[in-house]
Amino acid sequence: MTAQERPWTAFYGVGVRPDLPEASYRTIGDLVHSVANTYGKAPAFTACMPNGMNGTLTFEQVDQMSDAFAVYLREVAGLQQGDRVALQMPNCLSFPIAAFGILKAGCVLVNVNPLYTADEMAKQFVDAEPHALIIVDMFADKIPQATRGHPIPNIIVTRVAEFLPTLPKWIIGLVQKHWDKSVKAIEVPHIRLPDAIAAGRVHMQSEKIEVYAYRRNVQPDDIACLQYTGGTTGVAKGAMLTHANLIMNMEQVMELISGVEKGKEVALTALPMYHIFAFTVNLLGFYWLGARNILIPNPRPLVSLKRAMENYKITWMSGVNTLFNGLTNEVWFTDSPPKHLKFASAGGMALQTAVEERWQEITGKPVVQGYGLTETSPALTFEPLGKKRSGTIGVPVPSTLVACLDEYGHEVPVGQSGEIAAKGPQIMAGYWNKPEETAAVMKDGWFLTGDIGVMDADGYFTIVDRKKDMVVVSGFNVYPNEIEECLATHPAIVEAAVIGVPDDATGEAVKAFVVKRDPSLSEAEVRAHCKAHLTAYKIPKRVEFRDELPKSNVGKILRKDLRASEIAHQAQE
Repeated sequence: MTAQERPWTAFYGVGVRPDLPEASYRTIGDLVHSVANTYGKAPAFTACMPNGMNGTLTFEQVDQMSDAFAVYLREVAGLQQGDRVALQMPNCLSFPIAAFGILKAGCVLVNVNPLYTADEMAKQFVDAEPHALIIVDMFADKIPQATRGHPIPNIIVTRVAEFLPTLPKWIIGLVQKHWDKSVKAIEVPHIRLPDAIAAGRVHMQSEKIEVYAYRRNVQPDDIACLQYTGGTTGVAKGAMLTHANLIMNMEQVMELISGVEKGKEVALTALPMYHIFAFTVNLLGFYWLGARNILIPNPRPLVSLKRAMENYKITWMSGVNTLFNGLTNEVWFTDSPPKHLKFASAGGMALQTAVEERWQEITGKPVVQGYGLTETSPALTFEPLGKKRSGTIGVPVPSTLVACLDEYGHEVPVGQSGEIAAKGPQIMAGYWNKPEETAAVMKDGWFLTGDIGVMDADGYFTIVDRKKDMVVVSGFNVYPNEIEECLATHPAIVEAAVIGVPDDATGEAVKAFVVKRDPSLSEAEVRAHCKAHLTAYKIPKRVEFRDELPKSNVGKILRKDLRASEIAHQAQE
């Protein structure tokens, strides 16, 4: 890569290296242990409940407990290097212990959405073939159905309130069991996570086991995680992310971020850490920074964040567009935004300009946007602080080449749209057991993202839309993101989504799904607003008002679900 190929490096901050050497640590287990030696008894993770009840673990405690859990997996459960371990839980103190323990054991972590149905769990378990499952008790009743015909030999169960002080843990457990009845009887043989840790600690002491021995033969290019894609464009696939992929990407992002101080930051983690953005940036990145990481088990409703923002001096938070949009519509947040916030980072979906501007107006601090995919660990681009360009996704992170390609794989001229493709150390090793799918996205050394974008002369990129979400109206390409951006500026609209629907006259037509802020808003007013800002063929031909829009576990609006409901509705007609 040359400077001519990467004009964006001119916009890196002072001291930012255009190319990084190999990862600073061989494995994630090495990273965890090294950072713990540096920060010791400083608070690493604090789980904060909606009512303010909380518990904290230090870097030293997380390191020691994850060591003991690694020993349990290898010596008691009998797992071997490379065996898969499914991890299914929301943000809680058990998460870093279990995740780090799996990786220290030389095993492969398989993140599973805890909100999955038993059928969805079964599909992922059949594909990944895990040798162990660590699951929160609230969802353990799904295990019998999810493992029917393909049992998982080791089941470890934890609680959302695990490792909190005795009183709040007891109160939360009582409420879950008897009040909201969210915890049901567990009908499969299992061990509790604290008991597994205790058993591992006994083995470690009696057998004088050195945990480092488990990862001595683990190479940087060995798989650390099977991270399943969201499945928004089809059946979910397991992206094989290596130790080097994840460590390098964490370092690439941190290299571009200025103004953070090691050992002094307080970060808010509302996004679920089983999602790749939060896994790399929040779990690994904040830990590497020596930050105190405030974990939110469930950010819905958004008032669940109130006590965390009141009780801790939050300096950095990450989120998706729907989270930032939602907070700017919460009275408690607008009346008292976080006073110590330096900036917020956005990823997972396009950040709408109207949302970005409202956030800046309310908090006085910017949202810096990143872009990437599960397959890229995830970050490919990030906005340099102080050099933001509204509407863009920033510039490629160090050691990364990004280009826009035409349908023949050739780079398009600056300013023209094309499919975003990338090369870099964060690109996955491929899809688990799916060589044909891997070959379809890896072409001549490029990873094809499936997103349409534009690069300007300085190397800043702008996302146009998903290639598969594009609507063709009378031969014209229409990108839903552009129309959704326009709708977001209407003061009577909370949020909106756009899809293409069949149309006899134009082939496809634009349909908008709108959630009102003002009940009096009419379809004619929506169309008039669009007409003032968009050319005729982009104006929604149909508008449907809804109370809410379907969203993924991280708050991304699911256009595929809207398309499915539209197809079903047309079939009924």
